[in-house]
Amino acid sequence: MAAAGAVALALAFPKINAAWLAPCGAAALFWTWQHASWKRAFALGWFAGIIFFAISFSWFSQTVGAYVGIFAPAVVIVPAILEGFAFACAGALASIAFRLASPALAPLAAACAFVVFEWLRSIGVMGTPFAQLGYSQADTPLVVLAAYIGTYGITLVICALGAYAADALARRTIRPLALVIAVIAIATPICWQWWPARTLAPPTTRVVAAQGNIAQSLKWTPQALQLAIDRYTALTKQTDAADPALIVWPETVISTVLNYQPQLMDRFGALARDAHATLVVGSLYAVGSTEYNALYFFSPDGSLEGVYEKRQLVPFAETFPGRAFLSWLPYATSLISNFGSGAFDTVYATPAGTAAPLICWESAFADLAQAQVHAGATLLVVSTDDAWFGTTAGPYQHAQIAQLRAVETGRYVVRAAATGISGIIAPNGRYTARSKLDTLQVIDGMIGQPVDTVFNHIGPTKIAVILAMLYVLIVVFLRRRHA
Repeated sequence: MAAAGAVALALAFPKINAAWLAPCGAAALFWTWQHASWKRAFALGWFAGIIFFAISFSWFSQTVGAYVGIFAPAVVIVPAILEGFAFACAGALASIAFRLASPALAPLAAACAFVVFEWLRSIGVMGTPFAQLGYSQADTPLVVLAAYIGTYGITLVICALGAYAADALARRTIRPLALVIAVIAIATPICWQWWPARTLAPPTTRVVAAQGNIAQSLKWTPQALQLAIDRYTALTKQTDAADPALIVWPETVISTVLNYQPQLMDRFGALARDAHATLVVGSLYAVGSTEYNALYFFSPDGSLEGVYEKRQLVPFAETFPGRAFLSWLPYATSLISNFGSGAFDTVYATPAGTAAPLICWESAFADLAQAQVHAGATLLVVSTDDAWFGTTAGPYQHAQIAQLRAVETGRYVVRAAATGISGIIAPNGRYTARSKLDTLQVIDGMIGQPVDTVFNHIGPTKIAVILAMLYVLIVVFLRRRHA
């Protein structure tokens, strides 16, 4: 049953996109946890987590697998084992809740436990926030809840439905489940009615995302740099007639340390000046011996407004936690970069609004986007290189995550991906323009003013802390009465 639940949860995500399976998969997990001791629930949770993450992260080995050969499965299995620990801990606490808490509230406590550990696995230097259950609902009516309680709140709804469905089967009573369904059925339309993004003002500002479609296998070769310069220059010049206010290129598309190339700097500045637009260029930036994954913001007057340094690095890809102790591992030094980490929630003034940059992996961290909104951002700029993952589920999952960032923050998102999926997302989470994978394409569309959201004032950390406190309240203070 645990394995079936894990598979069902994984199928709720791209490419299958069977979002309705998420509550069903959650019900299977909670049913197994409800009938197990906390130790057995821990083991079953870990087993289910490994299956879930192995399926959900199967795209991790794409491209990288060609370099590591027989070690390719480890690129998926090791993260699955580590992330599966979150399911294990959630299972143990769910089992405890079902045994100690009031029967009517135990499923709610179990759901809270799952969300808290989903949050814990998604934060910090080692955070891996992909495959959060809430992301699977990006194209369902439940997405509106993200404007109020974020992606973690949607995960709570999914888990509450699953936990109460399991409880209904175990105790053969449908009343608590019916009450939960009624609350969700009433709350969702109310949230929709009061959602500012439901009736957006007409967009007035034109923006562009350039997708040059240079394969990852070619990108870092010597000849690819000139190809990228020529191709992205041509794509940018194609937009002159449209007169965009903002043009975004993908992550590290200019595969050199750009601040060491003054001629290129001048060339891109002139390109921005000719376009009368802010030009965002993904490249590398160096200070001394430290290199950064960076975005260069060239102003419409051709000057360099600033350089954004990526803050949240991909562990064991862009940075190597514990490098001094783990350098003996195969490919540890040859394949893992050693980028510096930026330290500032930087925003940039552009003719399209105050732009908050997010580079690839960062867009999966709700707290980073929220911090930049608090810094004054009126739109989000996501620059990414999903070419690493080919046509697997990876680019689709990443594009789905951007939808939730738009809903949570109430901001338009301009997303430029090297080989796709590029697009423009409105604050209601809908793509107003979107590219296909593996196409040479310019995404041209309009953005408008941002809207405020309740989530902007709460944020993911407070939601997780509240749910942790709710679990303790239910299990410790609202305990089951024994005859």
